[in-house]
Amino acid sequence: MEGFFLKLSVMLVPGMLAIVCHEVSHGFVAWRFGDPTAKMMGRLTLNPLKHIDIIGTLMIFFIGIGWAKPVPVVFENLRNPKRDMIWVAAAGPVTNLILATVSAFLLRGLVTFGNPAASDSPLAMVVEPVVLMLAFSVYINLLLAIFNMIPVPPLDGGRVLVGLLPLRQAVAWSRIEPYGMMIIIVLVFFTNMFSYIVSPVLTLGVQLLAGPQSGLVLGVTRLMMH
Repeated sequence: MEGFFLKLSVMLVPGMLAIVCHEVSHGFVAWRFGDPTAKMMGRLTLNPLKHIDIIGTLMIFFIGIGWAKPVPVVFENLRNPKRDMIWVAAAGPVTNLILATVSAFLLRGLVTFGNPAASDSPLAMVVEPVVLMLAFSVYINLLLAIFNMIPVPPLDGGRVLVGLLPLRQAVAWSRIEPYGMMIIIVLVFFTNMFSYIVSPVLTLGVQLLAGPQSGLVLGVTRLMMH
């Protein structure tokens, strides 16, 4: 039980912030490009209660990645649907990359300038969980960015690809969207895609962003996943 509450305290805030900001960014960019659907439905808010998906939240603790309720986007409302779809879809992963970068630099700063958590000072009780949350934030945001850029609709990478392809190929590729999640499940659970593609890219991203603290990020993540 103690282990569960440790996971809850470290993973919940950065995990929820990662997936909520991801979804809000989709809606915000869609609104800026002409689709007010998310704004009209009150989804352009960081209030997690507006976005929370119970199963998606629980998955953060069980498999290290989760999801929120998708922000509704009516692509036909966009001023240039095919072109603007690229920016709307890319907004989520880009937001996660920004959050991962900010978390990594804050983590580096805390450790470089003397981590009070290494001492017996009262401040250690505050700083230590912050360090753990920042470390997990680097991991979860990079994982969300990389995973969502898999070029299979309805994932963001699939929609970016549809926007980039010539019209005929874009129409053909978009037709797999009804089967997209089944394809993703097969790729994740029945192939070595995660081990050979996602995991190496994720590890490289952690090393590039966290630098000397990459071991801390990966160590905290392993601890939280067990």
